[in-house]
Amino acid sequence: MESHLSKRLRHVAAYVPDGAKLLDVGSDHAYLPIFLVEAGHIQEAIAGEVVKGPFASALKNVSQYGLTEHIEVRLADGLAAFEVRDAVDCITICGMGGRLIADILATGKEKLQGVERLILQPNNREDELRAWLSANAFRIIAETIMTENGKYYEIIVAEPGQQSLTDQEQRFGPFLSQERSSVFVAKWQRELDKLAYVLSCVPEARAAERASISQKIKAIEEVISHES
Repeated sequence: MESHLSKRLRHVAAYVPDGAKLLDVGSDHAYLPIFLVEAGHIQEAIAGEVVKGPFASALKNVSQYGLTEHIEVRLADGLAAFEVRDAVDCITICGMGGRLIADILATGKEKLQGVERLILQPNNREDELRAWLSANAFRIIAETIMTENGKYYEIIVAEPGQQSLTDQEQRFGPFLSQERSSVFVAKWQRELDKLAYVLSCVPEARAAERASISQKIKAIEEVISHES
């Protein structure tokens, strides 16, 4: 099954605690829970999928791997895929926009009380997701940034707790902005180049717009050069 697991999902899998009761939201083919159960890292999982096609694929894959006693595939939207009695303590949500992930968590917020870890892989708007976590009593304990197929992906791991994030930490990540890996610098250098080009196209007369872009450029320059 590992051959079916993308690089980013292998990174996600590494953050799932041994013995966790997992809910994988938007599980698609159920590759992540299948890998984790097969590897012996976990014994039970729920694969939630709201789209009927991927739901059918997940059912088929779980059956083919003989894991129907360990993985339950449910057709449901977001956190509606589990109930408190399921005793889920780890939730993975991958491959969606940061705003959508935050909306999913907000919609099912009352179910998060017993959840010990969230492992989230937003495709964009990471800052909005971090803001939601901070505002809803989740603290970020780890972050990873990586590339796959020419795209940048961030993984955010959070657990219950209080955390106050600066504007810089919210946008760039409290751990990522400190570690400043080569992948992190490359991502933000590319964004910096885009903004510099946009700024060059904005007429001097549009002062407010130019000031806004310049402020974004300055913030990126500060974090990738580690100035404060």
